[in-house]
Amino acid sequence: MKKILPYLMIAAGASLWGIIALFVKGLSNYGFSAMEIVAIRVIWAVIFLFAVGLIRFKQQMKLKKMGDLRYFIGTGIFSIVFFNYCYFTTINEMNISIAVILLYTAPAFVTVLSFLFLKEALTIQKIVAVIGTIMGCTLIAGLSGSNVELTALGVLTGLGSGLGYALYTIFGKFALKKYEPFSVTFYTFLVAAISLLPFTQLWQKLDVLFSVEVMLIGIGLGLIPTVLAYFLYTWGLGYTEGSKASIIATVEPIVASMIGLLVFSETLGIVQVIGAILILASVILVNMPTKRRKAVHAGL
Repeated sequence: MKKILPYLMIAAGASLWGIIALFVKGLSNYGFSAMEIVAIRVIWAVIFLFAVGLIRFKQQMKLKKMGDLRYFIGTGIFSIVFFNYCYFTTINEMNISIAVILLYTAPAFVTVLSFLFLKEALTIQKIVAVIGTIMGCTLIAGLSGSNVELTALGVLTGLGSGLGYALYTIFGKFALKKYEPFSVTFYTFLVAAISLLPFTQLWQKLDVLFSVEVMLIGIGLGLIPTVLAYFLYTWGLGYTEGSKASIIATVEPIVASMIGLLVFSETLGIVQVIGAILILASVILVNMPTKRRKAVHAGL
């Protein structure tokens, strides 16, 4: 049981990410915009992280120097704010299944950006994975099934969510050279929350914001698919290989698609299913260990 527990924790964390649409749709029904929902998410996340930090990670809550804020501007604004805004907009524009599939173009963006800025090797497997991801997105965005809702804005923000998601890896790499994972997460959400407050002006909706239903949804959004998901995933990641964790994390789009199908009665056309398979296969390929890739090519 101890051997599989880390894998179960990773799968649990990724599954919690997959149910985020339940909270997004819920807040949208109360008239909150995508940017306001992002603000609600990061504010509650900061509150929970601050409480956890006071109990367990006091030393990691200290900023070593003000100049390091540039790392968290990258992770907090250019990644978290941008990614969440694009993702939540896509969820409201199109099917949840399509939104989460477009989000998983992130590995392709990571591959290219890592080559340009982190000087990581651009292998054949990575190139094939990028091509597969692009082909998958083309099938999803360019060929619509009869029951699949697609909009130009939805496709654009869907790809934007993938880019924003990828930027966290790039900026996070630099931040992790000087800070622990908890510090990076805490300051990422803190910077995101501070930057969003002036623009969203949530104080103008305090009557709705502090209603029981909205409070429960907001707390759930900040706790379950955000802070709790992060801790579960990170705990499991500490006991397994990153490549294996990435593969296990592909349960997220599966869970999100099931939520769309079962809760919101969404459907996918055959072309979209093929596109989804291409994207998920590309994600798995780019994360497969070298020895395993050789075994696959050898037909083992």
